[in-house]
Amino acid sequence: LYKNIHFELELQICWALPFRQSGFLDFMFEDGSGDITPTPTLDMQPPAGPVCPFRCQCHLRVIQCSDLGLKNVPEDIPSDTSLLDLKLQRLYLSKNLLKDMPVNMPKNLQELRIHENAITRIKRSSFEGMVNVIVMELGSNPLKSGGIENNAFLDLKRLSYIRISDTNITSLPKGLPSSLSELHLDGNKISKVDADTLKGLKNLAKLGLSFNEITTVENGSLANIPHLRELHLDNNLLTHVPPGLPEHKYIQVIYLHNNKIAAVGTEDFCPPGYNTKKAMYSGISLFSNPVPYWEVQPVTFRCVFDRSAIQLGNYRKK
Repeated sequence: LYKNIHFELELQICWALPFRQSGFLDFMFEDGSGDITPTPTLDMQPPAGPVCPFRCQCHLRVIQCSDLGLKNVPEDIPSDTSLLDLKLQRLYLSKNLLKDMPVNMPKNLQELRIHENAITRIKRSSFEGMVNVIVMELGSNPLKSGGIENNAFLDLKRLSYIRISDTNITSLPKGLPSSLSELHLDGNKISKVDADTLKGLKNLAKLGLSFNEITTVENGSLANIPHLRELHLDNNLLTHVPPGLPEHKYIQVIYLHNNKIAAVGTEDFCPPGYNTKKAMYSGISLFSNPVPYWEVQPVTFRCVFDRSAIQLGNYRKK
């Protein structure tokens, strides 16, 4: 009896149809006898969605195309990427071989990093309509001042942070947006700080001009950036402390080391009277200057929060 049952089971298994996964539509077409009517063939195409450029990495709002040796910007970056309301906000194209600024960047971009390329020119149309950009990194490109067209940054109404470091520019870019809070221009060939180029930057809190060739800071320059908190002018060719510091109400940190400053007066940093500055200095660096620091009067730093914030001495003639 056991052998007969076993044989019948084997026959049932052999005669069974191959397993087929049933979907929602399959159950709709089954009849009462168990026979399955073939499911109509449906042309189910995947929904159109964002395309990630070849060799790039994409995750949510970020397209990462850095360090790929690209000579051109990928053409398949959608102008308005959206999937479940996720829109492209960050674009990284650093460490490539790009010679021109991208022309197909999304208008809703908030962060653009395109440093360490071979870009020599920024056109007026490069950032046209890009009113949402907040952070921009353009450093380590062979840019020259003449290669930046007038009003190239005009449309960047929300730009808060920009770095144009380690290039060949010889002057501060003109027409920067008033929304800027940080401007980094370190490692260039700037020789002078013009007051006019800083006009309108009323929200600027940090200005980086280290490692340039600056010999002069024009009178009125600091007055045009009234809310500046931190100023980096170290590693330049200054022979005097920049004018305008005593009248400035908010500046707290100033780096002047590695210059050619030979004298420091009692009113170079602080106003004549006490309690007239709204913010006390928390850092002043003057080391590696040819100033005889033992001759600097203590009253010079009367508006410094703590004497330990002052750095003097350690100058060696080259």
